[in-house]
Amino acid sequence: MAMIINTNAAALNAQRNLSTTNSKMGKTLEQLSSGLRINRAADDAAGLAISEKMRAQVRGMQQGMRNAQDGVSMLQTAEGALDEVHSILQRVRELSVQAGNSTLSSSDRQAIGEEMVALRAEVDNIGTRTRFNGLSLLNGSLSVGLAGASTADAVTSVANGATVSVASIDVGNAEGGRTYALSNVGAVLTATTTAAGYTRAETFTVQDMGANATQSVTFEELGVTLNLTHDANAGNVTGAGIATSFDGSTVVTTAASAATFRVGSEVGDDISLSFDDMSSGALGGASKLDALIANNNAVSTTAEADTLLASVDEAIQQVSTFRAKLGARQNQLETAINSLGVSVENLSASESRIRDADIAQVSSDMVTRQIMQQAGVSVLSQANTAPQSILRLLG
Repeated sequence: MAMIINTNAAALNAQRNLSTTNSKMGKTLEQLSSGLRINRAADDAAGLAISEKMRAQVRGMQQGMRNAQDGVSMLQTAEGALDEVHSILQRVRELSVQAGNSTLSSSDRQAIGEEMVALRAEVDNIGTRTRFNGLSLLNGSLSVGLAGASTADAVTSVANGATVSVASIDVGNAEGGRTYALSNVGAVLTATTTAAGYTRAETFTVQDMGANATQSVTFEELGVTLNLTHDANAGNVTGAGIATSFDGSTVVTTAASAATFRVGSEVGDDISLSFDDMSSGALGGASKLDALIANNNAVSTTAEADTLLASVDEAIQQVSTFRAKLGARQNQLETAINSLGVSVENLSASESRIRDADIAQVSSDMVTRQIMQQAGVSVLSQANTAPQSILRLLG
């Protein structure tokens, strides 16, 4: 074995191994101090990329849960206000029944009319001042309606002496300011809308209809529903014939937009609700309450009382229907919150398995690194002293 002074190969080897051990020891201490297995991309490039995607999704879902909780509060605000509107309408109905009695004098009827005017004004006040974070909830500003440019509402399908017509079109869950074009292939009816260069389409297979039948052609994702009705004639109208009648027609929504609650981490994870106008000018069916209760002469005759009674019944039904929608959406939001909670839990666990350090394993590794480090220092010390034996040859 050659004895060399200038190059101490044994010391170089010991130094290289000790440097490697020190580097591993540093990473081990870093994992212990941070609690993370991946502290930089170099630790696990693929794992970092996957975990960052999961982290983005988790944080998006957590925000979606907060959005849904805000939505529940918003719905509760509107529903609480409508509870008082219901009470007012019940009182107006009670007064209408009283005014239908012929035992009342004209002054009695005016006194009843005065109370009705005050109650009608309070309905409008509630609609004006019911707000959530500055957003008016009951004045129609958060509702989507059918615009006058629509042509689908006038479509009829005639066959075998019978007629199918459009009873109503529900666009409460559709986007505001949109045009939905209808086309068909046989009985399959397609609704298409384009905005900002992005086209969305949805299909529905129309069923045959017989005497007095009804059918809802629902484009659920687009939020458009065509409610169809068949007259009393016995003739059958095929689904293909009905769909063909709608070919080329349009459903156009008003510019106002419905309330949208983003309850997820991605575009489209939304729950929408159109907040109906609950003012006296929108309640009452064909005869609105604001016109029937314009002054204290609203029930000056029993005939006027009867007309008002029918209108109030319709108003009560409108408020009941909208409150039911609010309740259904609140339940949907609460279900979404529960579902998001489960998803956040599972995704967080998945992200943890990729990114977090197993402290037990890292602690065990640290003991190994410490022993290797101490052994490396000892070996390097001995390797550095080995060339000194050459001095004996020179003595």
